Amino acid sequence: MMRYSEIIAADFFENVFKLLGHFPRAWAAKMADILGGMLFCVDKKHRDIAMSNLRYAFRGQKPPQEIKKIARQVFVNLIKVVFEIGWSLQLKESHFGEHFRIDGYDHIKNAYEKGKGVLALTAHFGNWELLTIIAAMIRFPLNIVVRPLDFKPLDHFIFNLRTRYGGKIISKQRSFRSIIRGLNRGEMVAVLMDQNVDWYEGVFVEFMGHRACTNKGLALLALKTGAPVVPCFMIREKKGFRAEFGPEISTLKTGDKQKDIEVNTREYNKIIENVIHRYPDQWFWIHQRWKTKPYQPWHRKTDQ
Repeated sequence: MMRYSEIIAADFFENVFKLLGHFPRAWAAKMADILGGMLFCVDKKHRDIAMSNLRYAFRGQKPPQEIKKIARQVFVNLIKVVFEIGWSLQLKESHFGEHFRIDGYDHIKNAYEKGKGVLALTAHFGNWELLTIIAAMIRFPLNIVVRPLDFKPLDHFIFNLRTRYGGKIISKQRSFRSIIRGLNRGEMVAVLMDQNVDWYEGVFVEFMGHRACTNKGLALLALKTGAPVVPCFMIREKKGFRAEFGPEISTLKTGDKQKDIEVNTREYNKIIENVIHRYPDQWFWIHQRWKTKPYQPWHRKTDQ
């Protein structure tokens, strides 16, 4: 239970976001460009992480000036996320269709019709916080697997943001049974698969040309339940957003559990890679994706 001071702080965050939402979108975009550029200059820690990640992922593929341009745009896009959250709080459901479009609807519809629930593979891409609007548009019940934020007032605001259209939150800790129950009810469970994890949570498979410790949970769920896995990403466009549902990802099941986990997880990474290559500035490059190293026998994490 939150303390009174935390409730006041949570209300403050909501009011700030609502205030930002009143800015015309053209103004918000210009402000995001200015503020994002400033943040890129002053936030050395995350600028260095983004630049290092980009050089690591695109070594020999992109010149230094393009790497820097993409990194700066990442910061601009993060500021856009803040303005867009505020804007979405003012948006009426009857106007969703004016700003959001859906590609690949048949992929998600066909997956639902199998009656096993749906595992949605997604990532911190574009404005991932607006995927709940897409769930409301297609009217399929949604569960989101997340790690709660450490700062309770902000976590409270984000919780309300993600559940405002009937979606449910599943805490990442000890989430397996809750996910199974959601699938058994025929619901969609969205899993963000693009974050670094500790060695005991994942498997080392290739991602953007390098081995990365990747969460094995989605592969385990697909193998155990037979639920279809469908990729879904929220892509920012000039005049709005596009939710892109991809074809169902076939689940390899040979009986060799470890091999099956690794092969299927690698397939999930390939899907995310494809989207990143198409829109490199829209991914969350400020996260240390390759932080956990495969070559240390004691599995100690080091900085990239």
